[in-house]
Amino acid sequence: MRIQPRQHILDVWRGLVATSFRDGRWHWGGRDHPNSISDAEQLLCLLYPATEIKSLALDQPDRIADDVQAALRPLGDPVRIPRVLLDLIGDYFSRYADENGEPVFSGGSYLRDGPDVAVGSEVKTTVTEEQSRLDVVDSFSMSVTLCLAALAYLSGFEGVVVRSDLKEKVARLRAQASRRLTSAMVGLLRSFVVTTVEPGDEAGRALVRTINQAGAPEHLMIRRLQERLRTIRVSLKDIVDLPVDPELGLENEHLLFECGWSWSVVRDAKAIGFLPADVPLKPGVADPKPSLYFTVVALDGINDLRSDRTRQLGLLDERQSRLAEALDLRWRLTQEYWSVLARFGSARWPLMDIPWRTTSGESSEYHSLLVSAVVVQHLVSRKDSEDIDRAIEVFQTLANRGRITERMVDGDPAIRMHTPGVPMVLGGSDKLGPLLYWRAADYSATLLKRVLQATRLTETIFARDRLMKLVDATMRHLLMRKLKSGRSTGLWDDPTDVLPPGSVGERPAEPRPSWYLTERVVEALVDAERTFSGKPVSDARLKENALGLLTEADHLLIQESLESDVDDRSVMRDELAEIDAMLTRARAIIDERPGTAGTLARSALEKIDELARARLDATRSG
Repeated sequence: MRIQPRQHILDVWRGLVATSFRDGRWHWGGRDHPNSISDAEQLLCLLYPATEIKSLALDQPDRIADDVQAALRPLGDPVRIPRVLLDLIGDYFSRYADENGEPVFSGGSYLRDGPDVAVGSEVKTTVTEEQSRLDVVDSFSMSVTLCLAALAYLSGFEGVVVRSDLKEKVARLRAQASRRLTSAMVGLLRSFVVTTVEPGDEAGRALVRTINQAGAPEHLMIRRLQERLRTIRVSLKDIVDLPVDPELGLENEHLLFECGWSWSVVRDAKAIGFLPADVPLKPGVADPKPSLYFTVVALDGINDLRSDRTRQLGLLDERQSRLAEALDLRWRLTQEYWSVLARFGSARWPLMDIPWRTTSGESSEYHSLLVSAVVVQHLVSRKDSEDIDRAIEVFQTLANRGRITERMVDGDPAIRMHTPGVPMVLGGSDKLGPLLYWRAADYSATLLKRVLQATRLTETIFARDRLMKLVDATMRHLLMRKLKSGRSTGLWDDPTDVLPPGSVGERPAEPRPSWYLTERVVEALVDAERTFSGKPVSDARLKENALGLLTEADHLLIQESLESDVDDRSVMRDELAEIDAMLTRARAIIDERPGTAGTLARSALEKIDELARARLDATRSG
């Protein structure tokens, strides 16, 4: 099979509208009760592709494509669809703001009070009301993506608005989106943390064991690691608002360190110096320790801030631009840090020693996938294809270990990575009630997205072919997990057909969608569109072969034109002109599309041979 991003997105839109838009109004929530993250995911399933893929745009009523109109027909005609979207954006911003209009980023029903409690579970919870209102980095990051998409949509729709009431509504929504975006960016800044680690304690030894793939003496590995991280350490020391203990901070070069994002605003998070006093800052509760999962989540949101669309449309105001610069610095240093760890040493990569072991003692293929996500994003940002073959090897192993390319069996440890998901401890949440957990159940969607990103780095047809086989296998796995009955048909998630019999309960009569997984599949599909809208891989041998065919065709075409009787009334003249046009086209595209150029050259050679045979036959008969 071949991935078809447009068709899959339209299928999602049909299921989304059938599920969410009933009786003339929008229904929030799915498998989980509505919360600031789930509702953002639900809305982004529609808004993100519509603002990232030009052919799916919804902001210009007279330009909405026919198949898009058909998929969204329950929302109304092309004039009505953009206005419904305005209402949804406004409804979301109102739902997740307090009585003073300040945005809230609570985790709500996504927060669990036990490591084995799955998302969507109906088990009675002991999560306190205060805990359910805790801000979560996932909400900060998802809101960055949502607000940027909303601002891009409003920017396009504003250009065609005539009615004064709609213009006022657009202006009001723009202000709400900007306010929420600022708050989300501040939340991300205050959730970033650097933790120092004693080389001799348990966390330090775990870190050294992870990078020491050659079995070298530990003191030597520590010194080499400190040397590799020195530039990153110096840059981090210049960030004055980091919550780092001055007694055991970055000034002490004897210590190792980690950097990234915690699950929420961290305890003792400092104020941001350039923000005015009118920006409220909530006290933090999270332990000041990076989490791989929330680090990847934060990096993805910041990546949207750095996009060409954000710059070209001027979506950020002056204050947000300063916040974006601060986040960009953390984005860059964090990627460099984890990329150094993952690819450390001259032996095999530590990342290839699967599963990845964290300094907290966690060990899972999912953590290896998270580290590989950071590495690939780092390589993409630098357009560095040198290490792509090793990255492919990692992805192939992760696809195998995650049972994407192999069948799951009874008792398979991979089952829990897909359902109920990998538990993440939310350290510090127990100050307000029971210790909370987060469930990450997006292994296959994350793998698909990162493999597609890696595909954009390939420079050989062999590397691209290996990655495309992984893309096809992962997409096949995900398609088997689509909901197959009820109004939510075409959305995710029903893993029954990929798990051993009895691994999950019976299918409900009216299954509800997981917006958590559906939105992440949509993200991957948008990445697929980016990947395949670019230039195909140009292989040197393919180009050499095409050039050889072109050279022969050029020579024979000139030869045939010299030997043929061509005048203004001759059909031969038109045929020779057609062949010449084919060869001109082939030469124009040979650098970017050598395979197509070679095919055109072969077609030209066949036509030249037909002309030559016809001329010889005419000579013999004469």
